[in-house]
Amino acid sequence: MNREKAKLMQIDVCSTAQSMYHSGLVAGTWGNISARIDEDYMVITPSGMNYDSLCPEDMVVVDMNTLEYEGNLKPSIEAIVHSAIYKDRPEVNGIMHTHSTYALTVAAARKTIPPICDDQVQILGGEVRLAAYTMPGTKEMADEVVKALKERAGALIANHGAITVGRTLAEAYTGSQVLEKTAMVYINCQSIGGGVEISQEDIKFFHDFFMNKYGQR
Repeated sequence: MNREKAKLMQIDVCSTAQSMYHSGLVAGTWGNISARIDEDYMVITPSGMNYDSLCPEDMVVVDMNTLEYEGNLKPSIEAIVHSAIYKDRPEVNGIMHTHSTYALTVAAARKTIPPICDDQVQILGGEVRLAAYTMPGTKEMADEVVKALKERAGALIANHGAITVGRTLAEAYTGSQVLEKTAMVYINCQSIGGGVEISQEDIKFFHDFFMNKYGQR
C-alpha cells in the first residue's frame, strides 16, 4: 500500500464527509464515505463519530479482502458494502452513502425513480433502482446494493437511504446531490400527473457524453 496516497485519501474523505454533513445529506453520525487506495485497501469514515470532530487521522484504513483495519477506531459497519462495490466495480474510486430527506422518502415508499431529469441520466446512468431492505452492515445488504448499482452510479436502499459511486470521491458527492434533487423532483411531479421519462436512446447519449466528453476532456 502506498502510504502517501493513503494519507491523501484520509484528507479527502475527512473533508468530503464534513461537506456532506453540512450540506444536509446526513444527520447526526449517520452515513459513510470511502475512497479507494488501491485494489486491496480503502479509507472509510469511522463508526458513530460526530462529523465536526473528525480529523484526517480518524479516517480508517481497511483491507478490503479481510475487512481488518488499522488503528484504534472502528470503521463504519457498512465497510462490507463499500468493499463489495469496489471489488465489483474497478472503475469506482469513491463511494458516498447518505440518508438525505427526499431520497429516503422515496426509499421508504420502496419505489424506484424513473429517468426524468437530464442530469440524473448523465451522472447516475438512468433509472435509480431500489436495493431490497436488509439489515445494515451485512453481506445481504452488500449483495443487494451491488445488484442495484449495476451500470449505475446511484441507487436507493429501501427504508434506509441512498448510495452513489464515482470515478473520484468528488464525482460520488456530485452524484449524491443530483440523486437528492432528482428524488425531490420525482416527488413534486406526482402532484401534477407524474414526470415524463427520457428515452433510452437519449439516456445512452447523455450518459456517454458525461462519462467521456463533459468538461475539459
